[in-house]
Amino acid sequence: MEKKNLQSSSVTVADVARHANVSKSTAARVLGGYGVTSEKVRERVQASAKALKYRANELARSMTTGKSKTIGVVVGDIENSFFGIAVRSITDVLNAHGFNVILANSDENFDVEREAVNVLVGKQVDGLIVAPANRYEIAHLENLKSLKCAMVLFDREIPSLNVDTVVSDDAEAAANATAQFIDAGHKRLAFVTATQKERRSDDGEWLIPTSSVGRRIEGFLSACSHAGLKKEDCIVVLNTDPDKGLAPDISSLLDQPERPTAILASDSHVALEIFKQAQERNIELPGELSLIAFHNADWTEVTRPTISVIDQPVSEMGRWSAEQLIKRIEGSTEPALSHVIKMKIINRQSVVPPK
Repeated sequence: MEKKNLQSSSVTVADVARHANVSKSTAARVLGGYGVTSEKVRERVQASAKALKYRANELARSMTTGKSKTIGVVVGDIENSFFGIAVRSITDVLNAHGFNVILANSDENFDVEREAVNVLVGKQVDGLIVAPANRYEIAHLENLKSLKCAMVLFDREIPSLNVDTVVSDDAEAAANATAQFIDAGHKRLAFVTATQKERRSDDGEWLIPTSSVGRRIEGFLSACSHAGLKKEDCIVVLNTDPDKGLAPDISSLLDQPERPTAILASDSHVALEIFKQAQERNIELPGELSLIAFHNADWTEVTRPTISVIDQPVSEMGRWSAEQLIKRIEGSTEPALSHVIKMKIINRQSVVPPK
């Protein structure tokens, strides 16, 4: 008897079972990836599913297996090539292991991040990879732990959470880059970031919500202090107006009568804005302004001069976070790991002695 022509969206487990001449329960075990069947039967069911263009009902499968085969990934800014590369690396690993990925962009906003996490949990994801926007606002992430939802923190650590985390050696890298400026003879330096400062801590210091940026500032100031530079000659520029962005702050910095002769940019977006504004003012790079940026973005290799960068192993970080999350989903109970990956400076043409 001729088999009916079915659309893939309407093909059911029962249809596959009839086509493969097995019971519905056997077909369900094969298609759901649980239980035990012989190799011969499994191959027959899989061949029938392919012939009929069967597509699994993920909701039904998750109810049966307790797994949705879906992972949530929450990043700070998908327009930043750093996160774009990271997401690609994460997705490649997860897809290879049969997981789908739902991506959320927090825009480095805690409220947006919290809502995204809640939505993803509501969709019953098997785990999350999160780049936390604010290390001081973590109730939603603590809730994930109480729900026993597998989680890996990406690029930003929160020690009190005690979960798997992958970061770069930000403080050391920033200190090394700053030392390179100082060794070249620079005495007026700046660190520039799009991150906003928050309330002051008990000791009067401004709190930096993004932990990776906080570590970079620490490294920058530590190198300045070690070299004996005056505090007023080691400037930290943060975003003072989220509605206008960082451009006005960079303008104020470059328009100073005694502007810095060297700038360390916290990411490639910041560095590009500095580069543009220096060109608008006819500030010669690197003769009048030396520049180093975190992250080896493509544009840094094609400018005149080419830009020295701190190369972050973004793909490696993404792979590690995905692989570690899979281990947790599969039941690993080893103590939480903090994986720190070294960065290196790629020297190009943007650092020379000051005039």
